[in-house]
Amino acid sequence: MLITLLFFGSISCFSQWEPAGDKIKTSWAEDIHPDEVWDAYPRPLMERDEWKNLNGLWDYAISSRNQASPVSYDGEILVPYPLESSLSGVKKEVTEDDVLWYERSFSIPSEWQDKDILLQFGAVDWQADVWVNDIKVGSHRGGYTPFSFNITPYLNSSDEQKIRVRAWDPTDEGFQPRGKQSLEPSWIFYTASSGIWQTVWIEPVSENHLTNIVTVPDIDQQKINVNVSTSKEYPSGDYVEVRVKDGGETISVNRAAVTEELDIFIDSPRLWSPESPFLYDMEVILYSEGKIVDGVESYFAMRKISTERDENGIVRLQLNNEDYFPMGVLDQGFWPDGLHTAPSDEALLYDIQATKELGFNMIRKHVKVEPARWYMHADREGILVWQDMPTGDETKEWQMTQYFDGVELERSPESEANFRREWKAIIDLLYSHPSVVTWIPFNEAWGQFKTKEITEWTQQYDPSRLVLPASGGNHFQVGDMLGIHNYPEPDIYLYDAERTTVLSEFGAISLKMEGHLWDPERTDWGDQWGRLQFDTKQGVTDKYIEYAEKLKTLINAGLSGAVYTQITDLETEVNGMLTYDRKKFKVDKEAIREVNMEIRNILD
Repeated sequence: MLITLLFFGSISCFSQWEPAGDKIKTSWAEDIHPDEVWDAYPRPLMERDEWKNLNGLWDYAISSRNQASPVSYDGEILVPYPLESSLSGVKKEVTEDDVLWYERSFSIPSEWQDKDILLQFGAVDWQADVWVNDIKVGSHRGGYTPFSFNITPYLNSSDEQKIRVRAWDPTDEGFQPRGKQSLEPSWIFYTASSGIWQTVWIEPVSENHLTNIVTVPDIDQQKINVNVSTSKEYPSGDYVEVRVKDGGETISVNRAAVTEELDIFIDSPRLWSPESPFLYDMEVILYSEGKIVDGVESYFAMRKISTERDENGIVRLQLNNEDYFPMGVLDQGFWPDGLHTAPSDEALLYDIQATKELGFNMIRKHVKVEPARWYMHADREGILVWQDMPTGDETKEWQMTQYFDGVELERSPESEANFRREWKAIIDLLYSHPSVVTWIPFNEAWGQFKTKEITEWTQQYDPSRLVLPASGGNHFQVGDMLGIHNYPEPDIYLYDAERTTVLSEFGAISLKMEGHLWDPERTDWGDQWGRLQFDTKQGVTDKYIEYAEKLKTLINAGLSGAVYTQITDLETEVNGMLTYDRKKFKVDKEAIREVNMEIRNILD
């Protein structure tokens, strides 16, 4: 299927938009045009032909939480960049007592008149209430996952429709998952990203249409399990056709009632790995009363992640039934100009490509969930992903007072229920991305609660992946991994003979590169937690290689995976392998790649 992009007409004078503030920016910021911002299709695992991008300039206002919708607006904001970001054109802050309002008009293409219209949001942080033509159509809580509404009944007969969104984000004054966002950014906490921060779009569908596709590979049985969901509550007689393609050639066609799962067998399947990230294309077509009513493009991969004891009795990680050492890097997904939102899809891809250039085969996505296209890039480029749950609740206070003592946070019923709901939604979002191989419910002791119960639920809900219960946190005998943190040099001070032992954070070697700093006036960059500072790229490279050589000895002693902190600088940290603006590598790329490849191959 070909993707048809239908751009909305101008709602404002685009020439009035410009990035706000004087902080450093990425090179991609120079190429942003408000009439074509983030124009890549947002849902790559279920891609339709027709859609209309609603990104661009919207009216915005900040008001008290107790105030009704604004009579007038404060100005324009560039969606999907968060309010606090430079690329929003606003760069303002909101507190837990404020709400952020958005409004814009749009039209429905004439060829869609006989279709239902879905209004889709990639993500809004944190609570969103949505009106269409002054009628409230729904609400959503959760800052990292998509949601949608069928707005067909609320459209008027004119050429112009109106959307209004009310967003409330209490950041670290609330219990919700928020990762490293803070109202008072400092140390290891960074600027908040409130409101709409991923693409908004509409698309036409039939009354009965596809709503989800879940794929689970089984390389041992040489099959892929496909489970399709539709909008129809009682889909009697409806069926789907699934076409599997290898390099454009259809190799399998299977049909099933929409209530039935499909097991599709593939002879001698081509396996996915970072070294060979092969993807099978898949077309899913929905039939109702014998006619095609919907069709989407998708893809899947054949891969397996597991653990197994080696000949020395060490529990090793395995990829596709072979011992495999994930040599990873911590990736927090912040940008100096867009904060939580990358300037463009090209920028999103760049971080993954840069990681692979350095010889890493894994990314630990640290206490943040990215847009779906980031995971698509990870699938296509070939890199393993260990996915954190964004931290929340009493994060800052808890991490200072409770650490490695077996005491868990007692959350309120509302906080606990919200964690479970958002964690499930995140897993659902990423379930069919082959790059994602590990779930991490907790980072250190931040908001850690009911570890055994949460870990066991995660294992049961997704038995196709591994679970690292608490990376560097309070450790309980549950899950598939023991993940320890040690700064700055790699070391093993704990070992688990029953699970695989990984060093899920180490390093943080620092180099301050003038001209590429978030806060050039700052003097207290510091070597927190024993972090090391160097004045040259060579100094950082040499120290990394020294640590890499030690990793080799630790692997022979039982280490089965490692994560270096970190891929880029951040607001208050200069320990990245790239500068925060992504304009400079701070290490010798070839030397880092060479030693990383040696580490990756040590188990061969």
